[in-house]
Parts: sequence; C-alpha cells; structure tokens
Amino acid sequence: MTQTSISSDAAIAAAADRLAGAAESGVPCAPVRDLIGRDDVAAAYAVQQLLTSRRLAGGARVVGRKIGLTSPAVQQQLGVDRPDFGVLFDDMAHVGGDTIPVDRVSQPRIEAEIAFVLGADLADGSLDATQVRDATAYVVAALEVCGSRIEGWDISFADTVADNASAGAFVLGPERRTLAQVTPVEVQMSMTIDGELVSTGNGAACLGDPVEAVVWLARTAAELGQPLRAGDVVLSGALGPMRPVVAGNHVTAELTGLGAVSVTISEGAQA
Repeated sequence: MTQTSISSDAAIAAAADRLAGAAESGVPCAPVRDLIGRDDVAAAYAVQQLLTSRRLAGGARVVGRKIGLTSPAVQQQLGVDRPDFGVLFDDMAHVGGDTIPVDRVSQPRIEAEIAFVLGADLADGSLDATQVRDATAYVVAALEVCGSRIEGWDISFADTVADNASAGAFVLGPERRTLAQVTPVEVQMSMTIDGELVSTGNGAACLGDPVEAVVWLARTAAELGQPLRAGDVVLSGALGPMRPVVAGNHVTAELTGLGAVSVTISEGAQA
C-alpha cells in the first residue's frame, strides 16, 4: 500500500464525518476524494478504520469482511489494479428468504457471490490457497446488497474504500458445502429479479478463483494487523454484474453446487 502523503488527520476525520452524516441521514453525500485524493490507499483505509472504530464504540460487532473490485471490468472502470475490502457488521447479516427494507441500504445494488465461513484463524503462515482451503469450514451461496453513501455512486477507488467498500447488507443461503464438495472456481451463477434473468457469471470472474480472492484478503488483513478469525464470514466477490434493486423486488441467485439464495426488498421501515 502507498503511504499517506497529502491527506492529513483532519482531512481523514472530515471524510469520515461526511460519510457518517450520509449514513445517519439517509441522504447521499459528495465524494470524499476532494479531501483524501483519488488514489491514496492508506488514507482511504484510514477513513474506513475510523468509521469502523466509531461503529464498534457504538456497540456494533464485526462478523467478517467483504472483498470488492474483484472484476477486471470494474477495476478498469475505476482505473485500479487491485481489489479492496470492507468490514461486515452484525446488523448487515441476513439469511435466505429474509426481507430487507429498501432504506436499510443507500442506493442499493445487488450481486451474487460465494461466502466462505472460516473454521480457523488466518493469521500466520504462508496464507496460501492450501491454508485458506484448510481454514474454510464451509461455503454458501450469498447475495450482497451493496450500498454507496456517495451520491449517484460517483466513486473513485479511494471513495469506495473509505465508504467501507460500499458494504450494505448480505444474505447467506441455506446449503452449506465443504470445499471437498464444491470447487468455487467451477461454480456457475444466474441471478433473477422478479423472475427476469439479470446477471450470469462464474467463479473464474472473481479474481480468477474465489479462493485466490480470499488468499489476497487473508494476506492483506494480516499485514494490517487485523487478521481473519475463525467464525468470520468472507464475501469473496461478485460472480457476475451488479444490478440495482427497488422496493418490491424479489431476487434469487442459483449457484451450481450451492443451491439458491433469495431476498425480498420491501418498502422502507416505518418511522
């Protein structure tokens, strides 16, 4: 990662305040790249960490991580050559068949993924594919409802990293499989919204192999002194294009070997 250069502590705090204000009010804000730059990776993660610390102080609990920007097409769109990651909190977690109010996630978009649930820490050692496989208790079909606190999803790499990698909510399917039962890179995915096919893809679309995406995350998290732990949920990245959702939509993803996972987007919560 590059070192923070231009961005001061005051700029990092101001970026965190802007994003926190948007999250609290439900009104998306301007991008934060005017404060921290477009490409200052260290500054962007400093904003994310500050927001995470505030959430933990408020009683939230970390239940895992999400990997973003695993698609070469999306990387090209944002002009980056690396994925990013964000934090999953307990209030983001849902199970298949749940209903999520549309205003729970800012400007929601949905994608299908493979979620890895760890049975052992990934803190030491080579943190290679073999170690990741050995540490994985099981994998499940998942939907991620991504959200951006930044108006119109007008994001650079630094904007999305600062905004917790555009995390919103996630849904885990009911069918648990070990990596002896399913090979993530071979999984084929199809996703429908209200019965209409809107996204297709496969495991190879996720950094070439979802296992390798988790390898990247394990190494990056360990380098930052925040290693992955047993029990963590890891959303390994999209298997196909992300699509916007609105109130009333019913979304189902079918993943070969992992079954189906679904969620309904409802009208906003009552005041």
